[in-house]
Amino acid sequence: MSNKTTLPLLDPALIRPAMQQALYKLSPRAQLRNPVMFVVWIGSALTTFLAVQTSTGQGDAPAGFVWAIAVWLWFTVLFANFAEAMAEGRGRAQAEALRGLRRTTWAKILNEPRHGAQWQLRESSDLRSGDVVVVSAGETIPGDGEVIEGVASVDESAITGESAPVIREAGGDFCSVTGGTRVLSDWLVIRVTANPGDAFLDRMIAMVEGAKRGKTPNEIALTILLVAMTLIFLFACVSLLPFSLYSVASAGQGTPISVTALVALLVCLIPTTIAGLLSAIGVAGMSRMMQANVIATSGRAVEAAGDVDVLLLDKTGTITLGNRQASAFLPAPGVSEKALADAAQLASLADETPEGRSIVVLAKDKFNLRGRDLHDAHFVPFTAQTRMSGVDIDGQDAQQHGKRHIRKGAAESVRVWVEEQGGAFPAPVQHSVEEVAKRGGTPLVVADGREVLGVIELKDIVKGGIRERFAELRKMGIKTVMITGDNKLTAAAIAAEAGVDDYLAEARPEDKLKLIRDYQAEGRLVAMTGDGTNDAPALAQADVAVAMNSGTQAAKEAGNMVDLDSNPTKLIEIVETGKQMLMTRGSLTTFSVANDVAKYFAILPAVFVGTYPQLARLDIMHLSSPSSAILSAVIFNALIIIALIPLALRGVRYRPLGAAILLRRNLLIYGLGGVLLPFPCIKLIDLFLSSMGVA
Repeated sequence: MSNKTTLPLLDPALIRPAMQQALYKLSPRAQLRNPVMFVVWIGSALTTFLAVQTSTGQGDAPAGFVWAIAVWLWFTVLFANFAEAMAEGRGRAQAEALRGLRRTTWAKILNEPRHGAQWQLRESSDLRSGDVVVVSAGETIPGDGEVIEGVASVDESAITGESAPVIREAGGDFCSVTGGTRVLSDWLVIRVTANPGDAFLDRMIAMVEGAKRGKTPNEIALTILLVAMTLIFLFACVSLLPFSLYSVASAGQGTPISVTALVALLVCLIPTTIAGLLSAIGVAGMSRMMQANVIATSGRAVEAAGDVDVLLLDKTGTITLGNRQASAFLPAPGVSEKALADAAQLASLADETPEGRSIVVLAKDKFNLRGRDLHDAHFVPFTAQTRMSGVDIDGQDAQQHGKRHIRKGAAESVRVWVEEQGGAFPAPVQHSVEEVAKRGGTPLVVADGREVLGVIELKDIVKGGIRERFAELRKMGIKTVMITGDNKLTAAAIAAEAGVDDYLAEARPEDKLKLIRDYQAEGRLVAMTGDGTNDAPALAQADVAVAMNSGTQAAKEAGNMVDLDSNPTKLIEIVETGKQMLMTRGSLTTFSVANDVAKYFAILPAVFVGTYPQLARLDIMHLSSPSSAILSAVIFNALIIIALIPLALRGVRYRPLGAAILLRRNLLIYGLGGVLLPFPCIKLIDLFLSSMGVA
């Protein structure tokens, strides 16, 4: 069970540091990173200069009005800085716990790794990639690496939040270890794979803090759009002053527009709301991913997760519970069930997988067959290429039965192997394979040399609620594809029960890679999970690649996200988080553009009524005075940024709906709402200002 805590949305402990950061971010260099807010910063500086000028009796507007505009423009910049600082502060708070793990420890470096006899102490900060260290029970693993000798239980709760220890051993998919975790039993010899500053924990801290968060492609595109809109409004506002001067001079009456009013008009018309919140939305998206115990190595990966339309999911552990257990022995004609059980148990003695152990247990329970010591036996491990395992016996047991070459594995693989030995695959066995597959089980065929002995039935269970999750993804337009090494009949049965859209059976590493490339060639974005070295090519090819923290270093390096919980189902949650970030950005952009409508009706009549009295008809809110109208719009423009900070940090509520439905819903709420909401708000601010006698 996770001991991970979640920060409150607006933690009081973060507010004061965020205020300080908001002041630090007032420097021109910091503001240049956000072109739209830099224009506001220039406008604030200009109105401040004009306010000082009016205090000396010079200027084209009342001093109190100019000072009020200057103050609220600075607040607009500060509120935008505060939004970004709050998001970064939440990231830094999450990183503090991780930074506490990054402490200097002593490492025992082996001088002669092959003999394991000589070692010397060195600080963990001095370790380099390629160094070999030994870690014993009770000691902290000094750096990221791969186990090359030994097997031990490791406490990874400091990283994953899970209290249950995990087994790490040399070889296979569970050889990767993370610096800062602790060995609980036995010992490990580890080859370090990361230099100081490049370790997994260092990358986690940097990404969570947002210190190295680069802008994503969609964010860059939106920024370009916002800058273009800002330039258009800037040129329009600059051209208004000469028109106003000319109109007043031609008419011989009226008052030309003031520079202060023009600056206020410009700031209210450019998309300051979304520009002020854009960075906060991106940082908060990374933070929400961290709260899900997922480390994204780039903001691009989080954004891509929101655009994914194909999910590749492993069957075992993702769609099914993953604890396949042997449930029955189905012998071939002329073979006793006990003989099949005996051969199956021999082939499984060195198989440490749950399936292999369940075969040994079933043979023991049904026929009292127990494990035995085999002399001169060579165990054949399972590989993704052969999809078989087994044992070759040449010793004492062979004297009773002759030399034995026992194999168990996928039906098609065993068929090919038996035919290579000169044997034939019996039709009744093929029938048993098909029946097991139709029931949704996994058939393993056992052969002794050229003789096929029968079938082992393994049962797996589809996870509860997974069918409903896939239905939600289908509503969102996301295609789900199940990947399994099982035969096509078994895959079809599980796929039908789980409700996936498609499946890939008898999948090898190259098959996964080809499938991803085929989908990408159709213009689709593909996400997948993996934990083994053989998954690395497919992970490197996928647009969103989630590597399990329990997996190999190769898998984690190939992926662009790491799931600390090593939960394959997390991929669905990652996609939902990515979509939430995109929805939040789109919704607030829509709102930002829509709420400009009310500002037109507030500022344009107030600015030009002195030049063109007929524009007074546009004052549908019946604001108290031109100065009150302008100031009310500027105040609303600043306050709306503060009001939307919680939404930017929390994100727009995610709903598993189709793109067209989501678009209509968000246009109604944030488009129409963005048009209507400012009218009463600006009117209320105007009433408050007039009652206070400010404007």
